[in-house]
Amino acid sequence: MPQGRILRIVKTLKVRVKDKHARLLSQMAHEVNRVWNYCNELQIQVYKRERRFLSGFDFSPYTRGASREFEHIGSATIQEVSEVYAAKRRAARKVKLQWRSAKRKRRRSLGWVPFKVRSLKWKEGELQFAGYRFRVWDSYGPGNYQFRAGAFVEDARGRWYCAVQVAVEPKPVRIQRIRKTGLFGSCGPAIGVDLGLKQTAVCSDGVKLAAGRHYRRTQGAIGKAQRANKRKRVQALHAKVKNQRRDSLHKFSRSLVSRAGAVFIGDVKPRSIGKTKLAKSVYDSGWSLLRGMLSYKCEHAGIPFAVVSEVFSSQACSSCWVIPDSSPKGRADLGIREWACSECGATHDRDINGALNILAAGHGRLAEGIPAV
Repeated sequence: MPQGRILRIVKTLKVRVKDKHARLLSQMAHEVNRVWNYCNELQIQVYKRERRFLSGFDFSPYTRGASREFEHIGSATIQEVSEVYAAKRRAARKVKLQWRSAKRKRRRSLGWVPFKVRSLKWKEGELQFAGYRFRVWDSYGPGNYQFRAGAFVEDARGRWYCAVQVAVEPKPVRIQRIRKTGLFGSCGPAIGVDLGLKQTAVCSDGVKLAAGRHYRRTQGAIGKAQRANKRKRVQALHAKVKNQRRDSLHKFSRSLVSRAGAVFIGDVKPRSIGKTKLAKSVYDSGWSLLRGMLSYKCEHAGIPFAVVSEVFSSQACSSCWVIPDSSPKGRADLGIREWACSECGATHDRDINGALNILAAGHGRLAEGIPAV
């Protein structure tokens, strides 16, 4: 890295916009939907006629002067919408994307108003965008950051948020060297994390996160509200479940990163398990959400993080490194929570043993070098 260059990481601040601005933002979102649908229709016509795909730059001649047709959004927002459309269409590898609609139907598009770098400013305790001022619940101190790109987004309950990217300086990297004890310098031990259904997450140091039962505890009330056709009540209950899940995962991940010198987690795939009868329990656990939280929190804390293979992690003995005949194998043995190794005689808790094996795999990755660090 050249001398004098400051390495920064990008994180997203999400602040709640006060409800009195909801009508204005909904009007902006309606105009954004018109731009999106125009780009979609134009892409279809160009592909039929010329068999080519349009980039964000290619949309510029077609949208020049379009800001005069709208009351609330400007040319910068129109350009950002076309660039986002081109990027999403390219990622989806499709000729067209779904049309955006604000009508109250099953697949209603939630409000979305993107903005470019320097389009959003913080002044006198308010957000300034497109000539309007928006008051927010100041929970992060936005005035302390330099804004990048972002968007105003709406949730299913009609509440609006401003999600903006900011650049922050990471803390100094805390890793020094690997010791036989598993300690990384003086910052703390490396910790392996095993994901499961009996316990959402189990750490190699014995700390456990209880299985997520947020939806199961609320599904009775949700069903009752659905039968009574109380749409707002259903949305409120789903939002409550989501907030409870995120709160528990945030607390667990913050506690883990605060005491760890490195974090390694198994590569369990919720999508494949979600096709079984265990789907409700899998999606209620939030494995992918937890991995994402650990990833950016470790990056900001300056400690290594890696997703490692968990193949045979629940079958191999963490003491003698063999797969004995006495270890639990397959879905039929999921009920076995404790077992004794027939080779060395060690007694294991199934989940902690898996976490220790994931930790050992993580040490190997760290010795070879993690590209993301």
